[in-house]
Order: sequence, then structure tokens, then C-alpha cells
Amino acid sequence: MNLDRSDAEWAVLEPPLPRQGDRWRDHQQVINGICWVKRMGSPWAHMPARYGPGSIAHDRFRRSSPDSAWARLKAAVVALAEADGEVVWYAQADSTIVRAHQYAAGRKGAQRG
Repeated sequence: MNLDRSDAEWAVLEPPLPRQGDRWRDHQQVINGICWVKRMGSPWAHMPARYGPGSIAHDRFRRSSPDSAWARLKAAVVALAEADGEVVWYAQADSTIVRAHQYAAGRKGAQRG
């Protein structure tokens, strides 16, 4: 499964990002790595090598979180998708209730075995 962003997607994502200086690793490479870790639920250390070191991606993610960089990126992407009619805001609520057996909750008198 290819999770890397295309050039068209980067045209949307790049403007809200901070200006890239010499000290920064390529934004595209690192953000693709961050997206991979977040989508897969993987530890940073298990990020594929093609995205660079996991420690750099983690550091960039951690440093960009307090200034709402991720919220700005999401808002930009959602606004463009809504303008193109690609987002449909339908929601469903499920009222299903799943009950455990009374002994599963540790009821007094439950037999352990």
C-alpha cells in the first residue's frame, strides 16, 4: 500500500508549512513518514527507512503540534475538498448496546476458574 503523497497533493499541503531552511530535512519525506506512523499505529522506530530516521519525524511532529500546524494543514485540505464537492458530511449514530455477562464485571459470588 503506497501512502506517499502525490505532487498534486503536495501542492495543497506545502503552502501552510513553515519555510524550509537548510537545517530541515525535506518536508515531503518527513511528513510522509509521520502520516505512515499515524496511519499504521506503529512506533516511530519502525518507520520505513525511505522516510528517514524515525527520531527526526517524531521531533518534527512534536515541535509542530503546539503551534497548531497539523490543525492548519487539516483545515486547508478540508476546505479545498469541500470546495471541490469531495466531502459529504453525513453522520450516523449507532445506539447498539453490548452487555457483558454479570460475572464478567466481577460480581461478588462469581466463580473463578
